[in-house]
Amino acid sequence: MITEGRLKGAYSEGEALAIYNEVKLSGDLIGFCRTYMNHEDYQVARNALWGVTKASKAEHTQLQPLLHPLIDLAMQTDNASVRRLSLHHIERLKLEEDDLRTDFLDFCLAHMVNPDEFPGIQSLCMKIAYRMCKFYPELMGEFMRTIESMDMTFYKPAVKCVRSRILGSKR
Repeated sequence: MITEGRLKGAYSEGEALAIYNEVKLSGDLIGFCRTYMNHEDYQVARNALWGVTKASKAEHTQLQPLLHPLIDLAMQTDNASVRRLSLHHIERLKLEEDDLRTDFLDFCLAHMVNPDEFPGIQSLCMKIAYRMCKFYPELMGEFMRTIESMDMTFYKPAVKCVRSRILGSKR
């Protein structure tokens, strides 16, 4: 059984996979996430979210009911690892037009251009913002102007790559 104590501490890739396999056997991926993703101990939340990254695409769809709680977590946490992992899960979930939240879009737009933000968070925010803007041509136009005007000398290769892919897909 996975306990709070087991989720504390530094983890390796193998330990994250072991956590995932145990959660998979229990058949309660969504319950596991609900229990630990907002944990007050950031290591517990991070390790739980990390373990769930091992889920297949089909298994990951079970987390769809947690889309908005994951969005809230990404916007509210002070921990960069928890933010990156929650954004990773959001990016893997289906986003429909009804899921568009202007507060989250503003959050993604601000974090994707912030050169002081971690590149993984910037990249995920850019991907998610692009997906949200696809529903509205006027938002897409604004989004494209924003990423076209980014001075890439301030950004890491991960952000440059995502930007290039998005710009390339619109040509």
